[in-house]
Amino acid sequence: MIQVLRSSWPLLLGMLMLMVGNGMQGTLLGVRGELAGFTTFEISIVMSAYFVGFLFASRMAPIMIRRVGHVRVFSALGSTISAVLILYPAMIEPWAWALGRVVIGFCFCGVYITAESWLNNAASNANRGKALSLYMIVQMSGIVLAQYLLVLGDIGGFILFIIPSILVSMAFTPILLSASQQAPVFAETKPLPIRRLIAVSPLACMGMLLLGSVFSTQFGMSAVYGQRAGLTIAQISVMVSLTYIAALVMQYPIGWLSDRMDRRIMILALSAIGGVAAMLAFILPGYLWLIFFASAAVGGTSNTLYALLIAYANDYLDKEDMAGASGGLLFINGLGAIAGPLVAGWMLGTVGASGYWVIIAVLMLGLASYAIWRMRVLPVKLIVGDMVSYAPIAATATSVAAGARGGNPEPADKAA
Repeated sequence: MIQVLRSSWPLLLGMLMLMVGNGMQGTLLGVRGELAGFTTFEISIVMSAYFVGFLFASRMAPIMIRRVGHVRVFSALGSTISAVLILYPAMIEPWAWALGRVVIGFCFCGVYITAESWLNNAASNANRGKALSLYMIVQMSGIVLAQYLLVLGDIGGFILFIIPSILVSMAFTPILLSASQQAPVFAETKPLPIRRLIAVSPLACMGMLLLGSVFSTQFGMSAVYGQRAGLTIAQISVMVSLTYIAALVMQYPIGWLSDRMDRRIMILALSAIGGVAAMLAFILPGYLWLIFFASAAVGGTSNTLYALLIAYANDYLDKEDMAGASGGLLFINGLGAIAGPLVAGWMLGTVGASGYWVIIAVLMLGLASYAIWRMRVLPVKLIVGDMVSYAPIAATATSVAAGARGGNPEPADKAA
């Protein structure tokens, strides 16, 4: 771990500042949109737009990197992110924010792909898992830290938009100044058709689709829910940060367990726990401790499910197909992410604030039900080769990080 830190600290420091900027703008736009009088539908369009840009960049960013190189792509996308963050408070219109979110989503995805391919190139097979784990910790820490910066200024002013813009601009200084003159070559992974991926693991594909909606609902609509539920800015910050703190804490215990038992049982258990917690928050509204508990429970289960589903799919694939499978699963996840805020916005407008918990409960319990059905249809499913070890992967990771870890599997210890 010390060796990884010594060689990659500029990249990790830069990503920490980037994630603080991204974490701030997600929550800030939800709260500011409420203050500006945006309708629930308008806010949901704004939040969903981020994932549209993210999905497009997952296909286009590798082409850009191969054409002009890592440094130019990094610099161009970073400058664009900083500019859009400043434009938000200057153009308080739903259509302008939606366009800005498409651009922001595209740029952040491109930045992630660039950074992850750089990190993957710098790491060796011996420490690649540790490097990506540390990268995930930095990502989560940045989002958590961002929530507490929201109380430093007036939500209705400009300063909270200036802070993430400055952080994003500064994030590229340590990365670009420490980058080697010979940038890494971006390797294109072998694609795996979605149809074949579904045939290999229907549970992983369905799970990633549903989880995409859960993630985008949490990331985009939690601040809107907090406003509608009467929470203060400080309470909203705590609620959102608990989502990511729980995700960080739960990754390794869940990973250890999943490497020693039937992963379908783990998928069923985690989705059921998250769904029940969300349902309790819906049935018993008004209890702040329950809101915090449900946020932590859903965050801790959904984020571990994300990495668990990738590992589960890889159990039934040949090694050369794993990187392509990870990219395909993340694409399916992105499709679900686009729909999440739209459905959540409709629920908030129809049911009220508690509609936020309804949609999360339905999605999580739906995954649990599908897992039960798949276990009945196929009680025993033979693994191809050795069981792939669980690798903690952040929900914001691109196919580069997921493919790098999935493409270098290590046999897990098997329980008797």
